[in-house]
Amino acid sequence: MSPPMGDLQTDIDELVDEFEFLGDWEERYRYLIELGQALPAFPDAERTEDRKVKGCVSQVWVVVDNQDGRLNLRGDSDAHIVKGLVALMDRLYTGRTPAEALSIDPKAVLGRIGLAEHLSPQRSNGLASMIKRIRAEAESLAA
Repeated sequence: MSPPMGDLQTDIDELVDEFEFLGDWEERYRYLIELGQALPAFPDAERTEDRKVKGCVSQVWVVVDNQDGRLNLRGDSDAHIVKGLVALMDRLYTGRTPAEALSIDPKAVLGRIGLAEHLSPQRSNGLASMIKRIRAEAESLAA
């Protein structure tokens, strides 16, 4: 789990700054992979069909829990870059209230990072499915 978050906009700005600090996209992909490698181990018991993200070419599992009124996202993938995308979503959503999570425009954040234009169509579709799943969980927790 990511550390408790501060101000949403500040956290997004810091994330964007991290990627802008890196030079080319090869470095940014390496950083994305490093983010994924830093994720906590994902238990085999949670690799269930209901936690699997549909629409991804690679295997991706995402769990969103409510922890004291804040989202806690956990996930994993069998693909390094996709696992990095899970870590990126973890950075965006973990520690947020459901209302804060629903206020995030992930496409705008990914646009600021410049990531959207550097993902293959399959990864973009998978990421969209992952975001849809996270937002549905946040909506459910907000209700």
